[in-house]
Amino acid sequence: MWRAGPSTCGGCHGGCPAGSAPDRRTGQEASKRWQKANADRSRAYARVANLRRDGLHKLTSALTADYATIVVEDLNVAGMVRNRKLAKAISDCGFATIRGLLGYKTTWNGGRLVTAGRWFPSSKTCSDCGVVKAKLPLRVRTFECDACGIVLDRDLNAARNLARLVEREAGTGVAGDPEPQGFNGRGADRRTPLAGQVAVKRPPRLGTVGRQRPTADRELTFAH
Repeated sequence: MWRAGPSTCGGCHGGCPAGSAPDRRTGQEASKRWQKANADRSRAYARVANLRRDGLHKLTSALTADYATIVVEDLNVAGMVRNRKLAKAISDCGFATIRGLLGYKTTWNGGRLVTAGRWFPSSKTCSDCGVVKAKLPLRVRTFECDACGIVLDRDLNAARNLARLVEREAGTGVAGDPEPQGFNGRGADRRTPLAGQVAVKRPPRLGTVGRQRPTADRELTFAH
């Protein structure tokens, strides 16, 4: 699994530094030893966060500068972190940060970000004949098609399917959707049309600046 920066500190796992910790209930102050260890831990965490952020920025800047169209998958990260063996590694990757950076950097460079749907079988579909497997566990890293017999890397097979998906879904922001949904792949930049009653604030009177009237005194107009 690719990792943009170092993982979180494995020595302390978020535990408290050695020494006497401060206690608000008893009024006990932190010992010098605890303050020194806490400062060292804070510096280590800040360094890890900065290195990870720097790696993600360099990666996304290189991708958006070299490629006009970038495809990402809408993964169920909340479900993936339930696996205790992979939760820490998945959390260190920063999938949400990568998607956010790609969203506005593709716009800066005049590119396009396409988001494949969460249920799109990119890994289970054969990139040669199009047959979809019923099951493909995560531990299986080599894709073998039962229909045509092609054998290739699992990630390479998924990349080919995503590239073919872009050709079929040209002009859309989310694969499978009939309309484009903006540069961020979720439609957040789509403006909701006005309908029904809309509160319109009256313009202020010229020459006087009086107290603003309550919301109930504002006019209600209908949007067409």
